[in-house]
Amino acid sequence: MIHGKNNIGFSLSAKGDVSFQTFSPITLEQLPEKFVQATTDELEEAVQKAVSAYSVYKKKSGKERAAFLRAIADEIEAIGSELIERACAESGLPEGRITGERGRTTNQLRMFAKVLEDGDWVEASIDPAMPDRKPLPRTDIRKMLQPVGPVVVFTASNFPLAFSTAGGDTASALAAGNPVIVKSHPYHPGTNELVSGAIIKAAQKTGMPDGVFSSLNAADFTIGQALVLHPKVKSVAFTGSFNGGKSLYDLAQTRKEPIPVFAEMGSVNPVLLLPGKIKENTAGLAATIASSINLGAGQFCTNPGVLVALKGEETEAFKSELTANVAKLMPEKMLHQNIISNYEQKTKSFFENGLVSKLAESENEPVQLTGKPVVAIVKGSDFVQHPDLAEEIFGPFSLLIECDGKAELEAVMAAFDGQLTASVYCTAADVEAYSSAIEIVQEVVGRLIFNGVPTGVEVGYSMQHGGPFPASTDGRFTSVGVDAIKRFVRPVAFQDAPDAYLPDELKDANPLGIWRRVDGKLTKDVINR
Repeated sequence: MIHGKNNIGFSLSAKGDVSFQTFSPITLEQLPEKFVQATTDELEEAVQKAVSAYSVYKKKSGKERAAFLRAIADEIEAIGSELIERACAESGLPEGRITGERGRTTNQLRMFAKVLEDGDWVEASIDPAMPDRKPLPRTDIRKMLQPVGPVVVFTASNFPLAFSTAGGDTASALAAGNPVIVKSHPYHPGTNELVSGAIIKAAQKTGMPDGVFSSLNAADFTIGQALVLHPKVKSVAFTGSFNGGKSLYDLAQTRKEPIPVFAEMGSVNPVLLLPGKIKENTAGLAATIASSINLGAGQFCTNPGVLVALKGEETEAFKSELTANVAKLMPEKMLHQNIISNYEQKTKSFFENGLVSKLAESENEPVQLTGKPVVAIVKGSDFVQHPDLAEEIFGPFSLLIECDGKAELEAVMAAFDGQLTASVYCTAADVEAYSSAIEIVQEVVGRLIFNGVPTGVEVGYSMQHGGPFPASTDGRFTSVGVDAIKRFVRPVAFQDAPDAYLPDELKDANPLGIWRRVDGKLTKDVINR
């Protein structure tokens, strides 16, 4: 039963007199449940609880926090079909997609639990004292990563589970030892409520402090802005549009104490199609690209929004095959009426600049709330003069840039700003012939993919899901994978500290048995002094 209240730590609260309902892309009507928007008093209570919880939670061992994360995963799975049905109703996404997303959500929680148990993530480093060193002695210095304090997480519209309430941002912030306050997304507040309840149950079962997690409802910007400006909030995570992420980033810099906003703000993910690879399998490549453009109605931050190819016989054949494949694509359901309206408006205005023309579009007419796949085409020389043509259009849209020769190809690749990914379809001969163009685009991406589409992000130890601005606000960090934890920590050094005061990770006896860098060398050995 959906109650529509806010989770203020372990308590439910509905003090406000403003409520909202959410729209279902399936029924094309509002769902009946009403959600009470959080008040400023409730926000203050959530933050103060988080501050109190931080003093306790940061001292929990890695094993204790790991047990908490595993319990969250178990509680999410225990919700069963109710969660799947609610997420489908609020997002319009198919059952298979939501089921897979639930698996990704629980798997990454368990992955972070494993990371915590291993313990190496804290990057413990010890330079033992050298009192007899000449010409000057060296003091004992030890360093490790520690949590920063309450983290605010803004959930994403296109991933109601994996980038939402218990998604990668929340999982990594909790893993690092920080309390989390979630600003729920108004497109799927019921899904948020169910998952929030699971997190609270897990916290209570594993002995976590009240306030380690809270969730606040809001249909407008007021609560989100107030959270970012609150002096006790120490970090923010966001996944969504450029305008949304940049606004939060700018807002955080107005504080007396500016704080980091780790915003993943989308990308056009250029796909470089080199002639040898096109010739090798023209039809198969065209089918793969067309399918990727329309996957999930193009509502992925890794959607292939731009294709780049050289003029030639191979590209002409590819264009014909791509046109035929796009024509057959079925328009898929989009997440919300606002999103489909924006997509239709942007695709229409895109062709009004006189530089681009339509290469392909679906021959299947869209029904209510579905996005019609479209591919545009532009000359490489025109793109170099107008790189703003690569602005992300959220939906099943892509722009083919056709380059006249190698020099123009390199100029096109140099015109891109920061991207999450770039893909290169190539043969070995292509890599040798066009290595300079590949190296150019490598400078502005977080992930360089060879012979694969950008859609699909592996959650693991080596993933980098983030790129130079404007793909994200800080290209040094990832929002997916193990290293996502590093967004919510800071290094602390201890100089000549008594062993009894040191965290277990830095004690002489290495009671956790973790890998540490001692005097520059990785070891699990104890330290004798």
